[in-house]
Amino acid sequence: MLTLKVLSLLLSYPEVDMLAALDDMIAVIKQENRLSEAHKKSLLARINSYRDADLLDLQAQYVALFDRGRFLSLHIFEHVHGESRDRGQAMVNLLQRYERHGFELSTQELPDYIPLFLEFLSQQEAEDAIQLLHDAMPVFSLLGARLAERGSAFHAIFEALEGLVGEPDGISEIRQQAATESPDETLLHMDEIWAEEAVSFMGAGETCQTQAESSPVTIMRSSQYQQSQNRSL
Repeated sequence: MLTLKVLSLLLSYPEVDMLAALDDMIAVIKQENRLSEAHKKSLLARINSYRDADLLDLQAQYVALFDRGRFLSLHIFEHVHGESRDRGQAMVNLLQRYERHGFELSTQELPDYIPLFLEFLSQQEAEDAIQLLHDAMPVFSLLGARLAERGSAFHAIFEALEGLVGEPDGISEIRQQAATESPDETLLHMDEIWAEEAVSFMGAGETCQTQAESSPVTIMRSSQYQQSQNRSL
């Protein structure tokens, strides 16, 4: 499913190589023809928007959108576990799945970084890729709804993912959350965040013992994290 590779690139930090591959990306979208005409049209418009754009401007816009708070974090488990210790085990499970399929991380990104996750799925059998996408859709739909609320063209990427696997259960509630939640105040409370106990990726002790094979992207927020999110609305 090379369409997923294209979506991975479009969600990645803009680089020269990506801008040089715009025609190839368009060719993949058209040739694989996995998207509806509406999703295809919006995605092609997103790709074409990069033409003649200044790379530094694109990079600055990307950082301002995705790296200035938690609401639009491109790390899946940020939206599932927050900074709880459960996040470390989820990371380990996902990394182990990558390794079992011969997928080696060559970057410094964490395994739940969405562009990395999509690149992995693009190399899997379509049935397996669709199942894992389905598991992750509550997070992807929330991100897409938040981007739409901000008027960002990046929402087309998450709408394309919805088009591939369908909308998750509770999509109305997800969109309502995006429409009514308070502004992301992560930067305002950065000192408090850094004062919290650090969460180790690899974890320690019993919390990160190997578990049986299961879906690594279980999109079920812990009750404590859900309550803290609700208080911010």
